[in-house]
Amino acid sequence: MADERAFAELAADPADSIDARAVLAAIGTTRSIRRYKPDPVPDGDLATMLWAATRAPNASNTQPVRFIVFRRSETNLNVRHFLGEAFRAYWDGKAAKERWWEGSGAQADTPKGRAARTMQHYVDHFEEIPVVILVCLLPLRPIDPFYVGSVYPACQNLLLAARALGYGGTLAMFHRPVEKELKAMVDIPDEVFLAGVITLGRPAGRHGPLRRKPLADVVFDERWGEEAGWLGGSSR
Repeated sequence: MADERAFAELAADPADSIDARAVLAAIGTTRSIRRYKPDPVPDGDLATMLWAATRAPNASNTQPVRFIVFRRSETNLNVRHFLGEAFRAYWDGKAAKERWWEGSGAQADTPKGRAARTMQHYVDHFEEIPVVILVCLLPLRPIDPFYVGSVYPACQNLLLAARALGYGGTLAMFHRPVEKELKAMVDIPDEVFLAGVITLGRPAGRHGPLRRKPLADVVFDERWGEEAGWLGGSSR
């Protein structure tokens, strides 16, 4: 069982004792990881990641997020195989519609080609992923964009904690076409919103650095499109 007292001690650290550089480095290098080593995730590390997820802000402090965890085992192989089939079907359709395998995607050494092959490996080996988590939202009020927003800070907290502990993960929505059947398999009530699937494990590759647009392209000053001159040297 997770040691809640140890987690409480972590949360009690005064703000000025936090290593800001380490926190920002984690944020700046936490990318989606879709290739995993077969190593199991120890219970203590998994509990720490989930504890971090529960620290996230949420609407009116209702704490509506719930997690169903599947560690790799024979007892839940049927669920993981069902999800694997769903993920493969979703990716096949997405790749065809968006032409991932065409043009530069047909070349293994291009960004598009590498991304397509990474995704193909991810879905082809889904059943081997060490940890799969279903992220759920309780129906405490009508589901709307404001309320659903409570889910995703928890997901990011979990992924940042995974990064801090040497793991990697990603959040996917490929379950949506089979959501009704999946909920029936694991006894999720109809009214509960299945918000996403997180996969976790030791990265077979490595984290970051991330490729993102410069701040100057996405931050405006008081009006849409207005350059934020105060960004200065921090714009990239």
